[in-house]
Amino acid sequence: MIQSSFWAGRRVLITGHTGFKGCWLALWLASLGARVSGYALPPATAPSFWQLVEGRVEIISTLADVLDVEQLSAAFARSRPEIVFHLAAQSLVRASYRDPVRTYATNVMGTVNVLDAVRRTAGILAVVNVTSDKCYENRERERGYREDEPMG
Repeated sequence: MIQSSFWAGRRVLITGHTGFKGCWLALWLASLGARVSGYALPPATAPSFWQLVEGRVEIISTLADVLDVEQLSAAFARSRPEIVFHLAAQSLVRASYRDPVRTYATNVMGTVNVLDAVRRTAGILAVVNVTSDKCYENRERERGYREDEPMG
């Protein structure tokens, strides 16, 4: 059961807030009363869901790359989050084939940068690190994949 009282006034930082899932999460948490900050690249498409939302809901947005340690650190210092949701990633399979080095850098080193910013920021109570199921062998099951599943 979601307790809106838990989120009221809670400082939350979402990486990847301009993506589809990150934007929905930001909207939902803002509607529960959280003070939401976002950190992400500009949307990859136009129009985008973020473009429809931006300015209509109180979300403090920083448009920058998770590989930019200085910008990321500054965003953590400004927002002083209590909870961090890390959704920023290069998740498109075809894009990963075209530029595997950039995909690896964003998904691995970007996560390292976020976790290091968490480590250096006092007052963080929880981190939710969102990953993709696309790295697991597709077995066409109805249930979700688990971390001990075979890689694909």
